[in-house]
Amino acid sequence: MRGYVVFLRRPYAGRLLGGTLLGRLPNGMGMLAVVLHVRADDGGYPLAGTLAAILGLSTAAGQPVLGRAMDRFGQPRVLLPAACASAAGFALLAAVGAAPLPVAVAAVSAAGFATPPLEAGLRALWPDVLDGPEQVDAAYALDAAAQELLFTVGPLLVVAAAVVNTETALLITGALGIAGTLVVALSGPSRRWRGEPRASDWAGPLRSPGLRVLLLSLACAGIALGVYSVAVVAYAENLGRDLASGLLLACMAGGALAGGIAYGARPWAGAAHRRLPWLLAALAAGYIPLVLAPGLPVMSVLAFVSGVFLAPVLACSFTLVDRLAPAGTVTEAFAWIVAAIGAGSSVGSFVSGVGQDAAGVPGAFAGAGVGGVLALALCLLGARTLSPAAGPAVTADAAARL
Repeated sequence: MRGYVVFLRRPYAGRLLGGTLLGRLPNGMGMLAVVLHVRADDGGYPLAGTLAAILGLSTAAGQPVLGRAMDRFGQPRVLLPAACASAAGFALLAAVGAAPLPVAVAAVSAAGFATPPLEAGLRALWPDVLDGPEQVDAAYALDAAAQELLFTVGPLLVVAAAVVNTETALLITGALGIAGTLVVALSGPSRRWRGEPRASDWAGPLRSPGLRVLLLSLACAGIALGVYSVAVVAYAENLGRDLASGLLLACMAGGALAGGIAYGARPWAGAAHRRLPWLLAALAAGYIPLVLAPGLPVMSVLAFVSGVFLAPVLACSFTLVDRLAPAGTVTEAFAWIVAAIGAGSSVGSFVSGVGQDAAGVPGAFAGAGVGGVLALALCLLGARTLSPAAGPAVTADAAARL
């Protein structure tokens, strides 16, 4: 744990981590707040689910776009307007409800697409704020572990605000995004940070073969996460215990928190690209037994175990992004990671629903194991490209000479 204490004592480290977590609380609140508001406005579950899905997909689409803008224009000039635009989207939905539908769709689309890329921005700042790669690796691990709190605390805040009314829940969601963004964007490191010169091509970080492999692998891991979030609801309904879904989500989040803290508490020998396949194999192995859907006590243990290697996979992936992203594209590269996992999670939600219809609760959970195995397989197939030496970054000067 000494590594965490050392890095959190660095100037601005605690402020940046805390502000980013505060500003990202809407990520754990938005979908639930949208569903509750649409239902309170007499909208059906299909409409509520569709608008929530639009919010999630819009968020995934907006992160790389805003990340590229941050690489070009700096952080505050992108983060602050984005946070305000996202909050305005939530406020518009609070005002109009589900009708007229085109306005509601526009509201959730704006709220999602303009979500400030605080997660990507923080990871771009760590190398400038911290002292050496060991502290950066510890920061990545704690960041990956702490984000599990967003999906535990966020829904609780929504439910508490909705006691007043669902409009309040939406307004608080947007306000927290602005508050956290202000904490980060007004800090010295954020105001001083500038992206490196980059080649003027449309692909940006996607021209890195290793990064493309990493994105596809993490998208499959995202499928497993999306499957799990829907499958636990089916499990709880089948068990006749509504609270079981929340318990199992909390157990997985607890496993991820514990795994991330343990992973970052010590330095690791060897290259990150050699460590990632082992971590993905362990992650997949944790998802596969869920298909058994045993009684709640055993299922709670399996849920905890399934989360243990999630944060280490993410932390190791963040280290690889630093080394694989071409010059001047690091924020956009991290934003693509967020988008890939989010898009995969949306696919996983659909896959789990199909599996539930076809084979009940075991079918709902089956996609989690499949997603984990696919993530591992893609990583192994593209292992050569994940080595930084195998795919050197193209600098702007080099690209100009081509």
